Amino acid sequence: MNKMSLQAVFIDRDGTIGGTGHFIHPCDFELYPGVEASLIQLKKAGLQVFALTNQHRISRGQATEEQFHEQFAQFGFDQAYICPHSSSEPCLCRKPGTAMLEQAASEHGLDLRHCAVIGDVGSTDMLAAAKVGAVKILVRTGWGEQSLGDYRHTWAETEPDYVAKDLPEAVSWLLQHHK
Repeated sequence: MNKMSLQAVFIDRDGTIGGTGHFIHPCDFELYPGVEASLIQLKKAGLQVFALTNQHRISRGQATEEQFHEQFAQFGFDQAYICPHSSSEPCLCRKPGTAMLEQAASEHGLDLRHCAVIGDVGSTDMLAAAKVGAVKILVRTGWGEQSLGDYRHTWAETEPDYVAKDLPEAVSWLLQHHK
């Protein structure tokens, strides 16, 4: 793949930067080792860093959008794009929908073809990235192994640009291959 000028990186939360892939309240959520350093690396490279996450538990009252925004700000993200809707609610923002990515592009003057999406779920993160032409990096943490195995059929038409062991490896690859 040719080097291209990246503008921003969108990173999923649960299973990508920490947690188990399942919902963990922001008060109890812990980052995986190396994630903070990786976020700093991206910012030092001049990239904007955005959280991109489906959080249907907000619709159940189990956490607030504000709690997530505060958490992402503490972690060093420039901004967070959060879908708070339940899976039964019709919405355009829930990944693999692209409304959150399109909103970010509009707000920050981004060409999504010059952005990357890093996540652990093929059927949401990778499909959303593919729809907008972004670089697609799947991490093996969280649901990553199952996305590549038992659930590969749910996103069979899409190939990730890279499969990484974890976020630090994903960031390292991204910075080597896309400046």
